[in-house]
Amino acid sequence: MKNNKPASIDKSKENVRAMFDNIAPNYDFLNHFLSMNTDKIWRRKVRKIAQKKNHNSILDLATGTGDLAIELSKLKPKELIGADISPQMLEIAIKKVEKTKLNIKFVEADATNLPFEDNHFDIVTCAFGVRNFEDLSKGLSEINRVLKKGGTTIILEFSKIENKFFKSLFEFYFNNILPMLGKIFSKNHQAYKYLPDSVNEFPYGISFGNKLKKNNFAIQKIFKLSAGIASIYIAQKI
Repeated sequence: MKNNKPASIDKSKENVRAMFDNIAPNYDFLNHFLSMNTDKIWRRKVRKIAQKKNHNSILDLATGTGDLAIELSKLKPKELIGADISPQMLEIAIKKVEKTKLNIKFVEADATNLPFEDNHFDIVTCAFGVRNFEDLSKGLSEINRVLKKGGTTIILEFSKIENKFFKSLFEFYFNNILPMLGKIFSKNHQAYKYLPDSVNEFPYGISFGNKLKKNNFAIQKIFKLSAGIASIYIAQKI
């Protein structure tokens, strides 16, 4: 299998915002359809991890249409905020919450310049968002800043399968079939070509763990989901 890593990906705030604004109407359907609802299982796993931590105040970063924030609301935290750079994604999240009357506040915010005070949250979660940060180190630094001392970040992100046989099958689907289906259903080829490109570029596993350590986190656990398609990183603010 050849290396599909692109020479460069445009992760500017403007490009990421425009891309997710564009696919927002079809985002939930495609997420669940293309993952065969596995994404829901992964989010429940994040909630179960958060349940074992102090979770009075939670920030769900890169919340998108709010699926993880809604899942985390089952913990009944005193404060739950979902933040995202895309206003169109947030508009859908707000409509979901209005229907369910859940106590979730949504805020438009850039992950590399969060509008929250220092040492505020017990937990910061982020599902499939850190790889889109314009500046990964700055985004991780911001997560650290807004966490209370001893607070926890739980990051769910795509990684890579190591089993050669399944890796070949999945990479063919992820790099060829998925962008084609994304284009058909969302009419946006760029977004679903960007997805595998951004995953191929992302420093997953130990490499991402080292990024967390450099930004003043102590790694508690890294574990793989679904044979390595995704991973969860649990780290504590030092």
